[in-house]
Amino acid sequence: MAKKVIEVKDLHVHFKTFSGTVQAVRGVNFELFEGETLAIVGESGSGKSVTSNALMKLIPQPPGIYAAGEILLNGTDLIPLTDKEMSKIRGNDISMIFQDPMTSLNPTMKVGKQITEVILQHKTISRSEAKIKAIELLNKVGIPFPEKRYSQYPHEFSGGMRQRVVIAIALAADPKLLIADEPTTALDVTIQAQILELMKEIQETSKTSIIFITHDLGVVANVADRVAVMYAGQIVEYGTVNDIFYNPKHPYTWGLLGSMPDLDNEAEERLYTIPGTPPDLIHPPKGDAFAARNEFALAIDYEMEPPMFKVSDTHYAKTWLLHEQSPNIEMPHIVRKRIDSFLAKEAMHHD
Repeated sequence: MAKKVIEVKDLHVHFKTFSGTVQAVRGVNFELFEGETLAIVGESGSGKSVTSNALMKLIPQPPGIYAAGEILLNGTDLIPLTDKEMSKIRGNDISMIFQDPMTSLNPTMKVGKQITEVILQHKTISRSEAKIKAIELLNKVGIPFPEKRYSQYPHEFSGGMRQRVVIAIALAADPKLLIADEPTTALDVTIQAQILELMKEIQETSKTSIIFITHDLGVVANVADRVAVMYAGQIVEYGTVNDIFYNPKHPYTWGLLGSMPDLDNEAEERLYTIPGTPPDLIHPPKGDAFAARNEFALAIDYEMEPPMFKVSDTHYAKTWLLHEQSPNIEMPHIVRKRIDSFLAKEAMHHD
């Protein structure tokens, strides 16, 4: 049985603003096992980055408030810990790769030094041993001529190489959990594929668990074991990658899958889109938060929030469409077609 690395129970994170309290994360639950990748997917504003920052206790308080819930890392709840206690955990047990490598790296400091500083902070080894480890890490993340690159500054690296340096820093203290917040958004498609491949290799060789935050379900198919789909601060569907791609149940998941861009798409075939915008979380809507944008919404969606229905032992979805008295509504044909074409391409890509 794989070891449970982190468990999030009924997490609520609020932000006090002049206009009112924003309920950014509303009752999130998930767990992650050793060597596993969980992708958290959703549009901007769905609460996925707030969730990942909450795990690292990077939410500034105030205006942020951990309103309820627990974040259990190897059984210890992180929420009550002080900043000093958390600084031992950050980098050591949990590390984060941010979206933009330029803001994560210090432009005035050579990259080798940036990596050795992290190693020395968390490991009791000499400076020369830390340098050897830093060069090994640069090599591990696929940076050519690591000895030479060790002494260069961030501006001497391309965007993709900078992101590799950021990953090397994140791995410097051998964390159990790596949180990657949209780590490929700022990169072009070819580099994106290389970085994703790299993350997969890291996971296989070092048994690190990864939480991968993204708005792009296409990226997920390659990296994740399980997927949590977030909307309006809640997880609305949760399952294995196969559950989500072959048997999605929530209309919001249908929308995300249907809007995956297809470069070979014939011009006349329109992209499936989700109308409207996410709700205002200062006043979360009554009932199902997705109802106003859901073409399949039922009357009850405007009255009562749906529970998490169990589809299978690995698959859950928060939609009244799964209620036994609900009408039988199928996924739109255009979405099924889009998923099938995507999966066929993936299969060809891996052959």
